[in-house]
Amino acid sequence: METPGPAPKLVASDVDGTIITSQERILPQVRDVIVRAVQAGTEVALATGRPHRWIFPVLDQLPIRPVCVTANGAVVYDSANDQVIASHTLAPDTMTEVLDLAKEAFHGVGGVAVACERVGRSAFDPEEEMFVVAPDFLNTWEEQGFGVLPEYEVISEPAVKMLLRHEGLSAPEMFDILAPFLDPDVAHVTFSMNEGLLEVAAPGVTKALGVSTLATMHGIDQSEVIAFGDMPNDIEMLAWAGIGVAMGNARDSVKDVADFVTGTNNEGGIAQVLERWF
Repeated sequence: METPGPAPKLVASDVDGTIITSQERILPQVRDVIVRAVQAGTEVALATGRPHRWIFPVLDQLPIRPVCVTANGAVVYDSANDQVIASHTLAPDTMTEVLDLAKEAFHGVGGVAVACERVGRSAFDPEEEMFVVAPDFLNTWEEQGFGVLPEYEVISEPAVKMLLRHEGLSAPEMFDILAPFLDPDVAHVTFSMNEGLLEVAAPGVTKALGVSTLATMHGIDQSEVIAFGDMPNDIEMLAWAGIGVAMGNARDSVKDVADFVTGTNNEGGIAQVLERWF
């Protein structure tokens, strides 16, 4: 990375694989440089695929309660006031269409199971009402509450994220199978982990949408934003930001769109960049 110009006015960081380590901890050097950035007047936000219900274990490691982009841009959440500022949902008819297309796409390779994340009003709404899964959906977040409903009920209410799971395929393999079937004007599909899970949102809903909303809220120009990420659900955000930084552990497709590549999340890669200003 060349000698930096003016300090960014908005720092947007992905969570898993980016701001936290493999042990889900924020390294002291990362926390300290974020504190210095905030003290210098820079806005700092998380931009994550996690629902807003799942960000407090991360925020509890920081002395700030920022407005955050959650659910891959579908929700803008004020963590200080426990308030959903904006949300973009998938309609039940759209989810029905997507699920039908997915069943067609995966016919012959085991089929897919579905779950949905609903927005609610608070990060502390009953988890079994906010995250609902079909009976055949393999849920790997057992420590988080969830409700089990018949498939048709899972997609019967608007959702900020629809999840499609296949136990025998990786997420990249699933993406390559489904993407040709799915019109981006119907829904946006991405993934944030390698195991067999795809994340579906309303058309045009990405982290870039959420971060641009934050920038507008604060009167910050696109060129004054720096964003960090590691997985395909970060691609649009890194491409949109004035400076897009891929972590050293990022997938190649993410590194390809980034302006720079820094160290890994376990090496404090975010700090390696931000310390050039703060």
